[in-house]
Amino acid sequence: MSEQAVRNLVVVGLGLIGGSLAAAARERQACAHVIGVVRREETAQRAIELGVVDEALTDLDALKGRLGKGDVVFVSVPTLSVRGILEQLKRILPESVTITDGASVKGSVQRDVCAVYGAMPSQVVLGHPIAGSEKSGVEAANPELYIHHRVILTPDAATGDAHLQRVSALWQQVGADVLTMDVALHDEVLAATSHLPHAIAFSLVDTLAHDSQNENIFRYAAGGFRDFTRIASSDAIMWRDIMLANKPAVLNAIDLFLDNLQRLRGVIEREDATELTGVFTRAKAARDRFTLMLSHRAYSSSMSNSESQNVTYVVSPGGKAQGELRVPGDKSISHRSIMLGSLAEGVTEIEGFLEGEDALATLQTFRDLGVVIEGPDDGKVTVHGVGLHGLQAPAGALYVGNSGTSMRLLSGILAGQQFDSELTGDESLTKRPMNRVAKPLAEMGAKIDTAAEGRPPLHIHGGQSLQGIHYDMPVASAQVKSCLLLAGLYAEGKTSVFEPAPTRDHTERMLKGFGYEVQRDGDVISVQSGGTLKACHIDVPADISSAAFFLVAGSITPGADITLTHVGINPTRTGVIHILRMMGASIDVLNEREVGGEPVADLRVRYAPLKGIEVPEEQVPLAIDEFPVLLVAAACAEGRTVVTGAEELRVKETDRIQAMADGLTTLGIECQTTDDGIIVQGGQLQGGEVESYGDHRIAMSFTIASLRAQDSIVVRNCANVATSFPNFTSLAKGIGIPLEVLSD
Repeated sequence: MSEQAVRNLVVVGLGLIGGSLAAAARERQACAHVIGVVRREETAQRAIELGVVDEALTDLDALKGRLGKGDVVFVSVPTLSVRGILEQLKRILPESVTITDGASVKGSVQRDVCAVYGAMPSQVVLGHPIAGSEKSGVEAANPELYIHHRVILTPDAATGDAHLQRVSALWQQVGADVLTMDVALHDEVLAATSHLPHAIAFSLVDTLAHDSQNENIFRYAAGGFRDFTRIASSDAIMWRDIMLANKPAVLNAIDLFLDNLQRLRGVIEREDATELTGVFTRAKAARDRFTLMLSHRAYSSSMSNSESQNVTYVVSPGGKAQGELRVPGDKSISHRSIMLGSLAEGVTEIEGFLEGEDALATLQTFRDLGVVIEGPDDGKVTVHGVGLHGLQAPAGALYVGNSGTSMRLLSGILAGQQFDSELTGDESLTKRPMNRVAKPLAEMGAKIDTAAEGRPPLHIHGGQSLQGIHYDMPVASAQVKSCLLLAGLYAEGKTSVFEPAPTRDHTERMLKGFGYEVQRDGDVISVQSGGTLKACHIDVPADISSAAFFLVAGSITPGADITLTHVGINPTRTGVIHILRMMGASIDVLNEREVGGEPVADLRVRYAPLKGIEVPEEQVPLAIDEFPVLLVAAACAEGRTVVTGAEELRVKETDRIQAMADGLTTLGIECQTTDDGIIVQGGQLQGGEVESYGDHRIAMSFTIASLRAQDSIVVRNCANVATSFPNFTSLAKGIGIPLEVLSD
């Protein structure tokens, strides 16, 4: 038997929580034998009849001498009854038996354990399954109750590793997600997220039930009232015990709620529509994020890549590339529209906003900084600007998911604030360098602490006096340039940036659109502090970085004919068009126009044989995000394609040079990497399994490669495609790519 294996599972108390664990353990064969311990003989018989347990007892003493190493006792009784059970268990169980529990107040149980045993013994593993129902009793036992629900374990320093691992493995075997937490933090969190809602529901129903002025109030109550007060049907005695056991934390949560409720009353009384909108939009956004967290599929303040669904693309050969489509809004412009709209005076209306996770991370960050933002609703967002100095200190760390753009640009804005802030990201982002912005910001007077090697999280100290500087960028980067220009809005004097090669100029264009003067003298861009941003209307064009996948699809697929509408063709972003045309691609730019200061056009691409080229280095910064899919075009071209001056590709979401080289090599293409680029020898793509390393652009690029592959391509770890291109798979299928999406 392995160290983690469970022989006998003893469940003391067969209500919903205990009965469901017992039933799940039996159904999933998580242990050899399940024993239930209850007070009444009728309940014992009923538990056996329902198949909840293998054996049922009404006396704990009957277990004496039966249990040893590998056995687990799960205590599932009301919180204030735990101590009595522990006193019995201490009498009859050897130290080798693992004891755990399901009480929702861990401090109370910890005190009871210490009172009974004198100290926390190694065999006790305190735990709390976050699951429930208004139903109770052994009849409510549900073997699927814990699937994809969290179980919080709160081990003590004295807790034995083998005991902890055994309990963790048991919960995982019944489908739960297990995490660990400090006892005090657990009780504080649960007081706010579970105990307070129950207290409110019980109190509301009790209040309305005794409303003498409206005896028929429940007769006319709608479904919302039913759903909101459902938890008031929970076990009253159990919740009485919970409230008393977690009294300090519950009272703190109630006080916080009452304070906010009083503020809400004042907002309504004053008829402050903007602030009321802010309360409701923040609440809706938080609730939506919570719902998505439960489904394991979204941006959230605690989710990392490793917690996301595992998504795999299986793409068959023989696809087509025909049709008309509009890809989502430009991500770079979407980011900046939220940032500058928030810092502007007045209300900014945005259309075409990209509802991908990166841009949503920026939007949520400014909500956390006190900005009222309505939407997004079908690409429409309304931002109630607070002015350059109107941001408020966030309640906690600002989480930006996988978005390097958010973190780098925000660092410039936050460096000029009077309050401290922290920027965090997901697992992938925490591996990416931030010194490229932290160091020049420090030259301006900012104080920023980073993790090892300049990586996130970033701790930004507020109240610093920033001074304008001139900065010569060692490597062309729109993110670094934008960060410093945004910091320059708060710095004394002039801030100027020299770019060694042209980079995307969305920040400069949008600053001008908001009425802020920006100077350009050759390769130097500068801003002077002291100005203001004025709200405006923004129509976000389709993202050329997203369009690039279909430009390559049309270029490499015989018989292809694709039209991409309303695409932004900012001259600092059109490197992908120039490079493909140099390779021989047939791309027509149609219906050119200007929308909100940004040039826009329709792009028609048709198949044409491609030839390998040496990519001019001056074009590299203009197509930096498009190189993964451009390397697919190179793999399909005749001859050799050489890319140099692209060292920035090695510090994106992944080392994109190496990731593409590895994948193309797997698919039969000869590649040679260099420090700042790659050499690709065109040839025939084969089938195979490639790794995207969680990088959305790598995943989409190999999907496009299937159009010229001889066999199926399997692309691993594609969940992050949603960060930049939420409807990529539907558009890909729409033009004729045979794509199957698998997830678990």
